[in-house]
Amino acid sequence: MTLPSMNPEGDRNTGAFDPAVAARAWANGWAISRRTPAPVRRSGCLQISVGKPGQTTRYVLPALDRHLLQELVTETGPGSWLKICAPRESVSPLLSHHWQVHDAEFLMCTDLMGGDASAPEGYRMQTEKVGEVAFARLIAGSGEIAAGGQVAIEGPFATFDQIVTAEAHRRKGLGRRIMTILSSIALDLEARQGVLVATESGAALYKAMGWSLVSPVTAASYPTAQAG
Repeated sequence: MTLPSMNPEGDRNTGAFDPAVAARAWANGWAISRRTPAPVRRSGCLQISVGKPGQTTRYVLPALDRHLLQELVTETGPGSWLKICAPRESVSPLLSHHWQVHDAEFLMCTDLMGGDASAPEGYRMQTEKVGEVAFARLIAGSGEIAAGGQVAIEGPFATFDQIVTAEAHRRKGLGRRIMTILSSIALDLEARQGVLVATESGAALYKAMGWSLVSPVTAASYPTAQAG
């Protein structure tokens, strides 16, 4: 899949967005969306205390800092996760054998735009706002959740998260509609720029919707010990 490259003078969709701005906005929004403590700024990265058995701490590096990465690889242990704004081929050689590298991801952003935020025929829309997080779901006639997602608002930034379409309802444009609904909600809440980290399949949808690539993202984790 070919994704658009970032114009060094500013992308037509994202204006002032650069990897450092986008990565910080995404990390802050992700923490709000997942209800973790706010990221703590360290030299060269953001540290998020996730507190889950398989993910105790997450480190977000807006750029590849080889010295910092080597420190993190040496000092951190099981349950640690890394999100590095750099391609896999640049990151993997710097990791020890303890680390598992995950599928490619992409940091993307856009200037938010409105659109058709109604439910498609055959579905009903359900939305709610809890604190700084807004949720949207499309409910099928059977009562099952066909598609859903959430967006976390922090000032002018909206971080899109957990956009999912159920297998039986794919290829009907529901993911695109959920993104449009969440964008409309974010605009109503005075956000102006959207940011997310996408999988490869998700990035294809967002690219088609006008989102732009800021940086490839390499995700790696130090697995916790498995019970024998």
